[in-house]
Amino acid sequence: MSEAHLDRRQVRRAFARAARSYERHDALQREVGARLRERLAMLDAPPARVLDVGAGTGAGTAALKRAFSHAEVIALDLALPMLRAAKAHRSWRRPFARVCADAQALPLADRSVDLLHSNLCIQWIDDPAPLFAEWLRVLKPGGLMLLSTFGPDTLIELRQAWASADGTHPHVGRFLDMHDLGDAALNAGFRDPVLSVERFTLTYPDPQALLRELKGLGATNADAARERGLTGKARFRRMLEAYEALRVDGRVPSTWEVVYLHAWGPPEGQPRRVRGAEIATFSPDKLRGSRRGAG
Repeated sequence: MSEAHLDRRQVRRAFARAARSYERHDALQREVGARLRERLAMLDAPPARVLDVGAGTGAGTAALKRAFSHAEVIALDLALPMLRAAKAHRSWRRPFARVCADAQALPLADRSVDLLHSNLCIQWIDDPAPLFAEWLRVLKPGGLMLLSTFGPDTLIELRQAWASADGTHPHVGRFLDMHDLGDAALNAGFRDPVLSVERFTLTYPDPQALLRELKGLGATNADAARERGLTGKARFRRMLEAYEALRVDGRVPSTWEVVYLHAWGPPEGQPRRVRGAEIATFSPDKLRGSRRGAG
C-alpha cells in the first residue's frame, strides 16, 4: 500500500485552477476513458442511474449519456470550476446533472446507483478502503463499478530525475499497486473484481513540455510531505539534466501505467464493511418475511 498522504485541499485547488486548460491537455484521459467504456458491453441491461465520479470537465459524462440516453447520469467532482466547465458538454437533448462533492462522501442514497464509473480519479485518494466502502453503499446489488487509475510506474522517468536532483522531498505523486486495489475491493465486499494493466509512453520535445501538461491537467504534486517553498534553480536544473539523459530520437519519454478495475455489487444481504464492522442490508419486506418464517 502507498505510504503517501495527500493534501486534499491542494488537490481541489489544483483542479479548480486547471478547469479552463484541462481539455487542451487531456488526450490520454480521453483515450483511457474510451477504452474504459468498451467494458460497458458486459452490462446485461441499460442502467437507470449512472454516477461518474471525478467527472472533471464532463467529456466522459457526456459519452455515458450518449451511451445510455434514457438513464439519469450524474457528473460528480470535487472541484466546482470543473463542473462549471462541464456545462459545455450538456445539451437539452442529452442533459446530465452536476454535483460538487467528495468521492468518499457521496450525497446519494444507499443502493441507488446501477453503474458507478470513474476515469483516472482515485489516484488522488490516499486509502481505497473507505472509498470502496462508500461506493459499495450506493451501488445496487448486481450493479457495476468500473474504474481506471494510475499505477506505480506512472511518471517513473520524472520521479527518477527528481530523485537524482533532490532525494529529500517528494516531487511526484505515488500511486497504488494493482494488487492493493484488488484486495481493497474484495475486502469492501465487491464481487468478482477483475483487474488489468496497460502502459502508455508519451513523448515530449523537452521535460518542460511535460511539466506544462501536468500543470494544465491539475496533476501537480499534492503529497503532504512536499516542499512548500520554491524549488531552487540549481535542483531544478539538475532534474532537467537527468531527464534529458533519457532522450531518444529527439524526444523525452513519459510512462503512464493505467490500471483498470471492474467489480459487481454483492447480492442483497451480503455483509459490507463499514468502519471495521460488517453490515448486511435487506429490504423491509424480506425482513418481515424472515420474522414470520421464524415464528
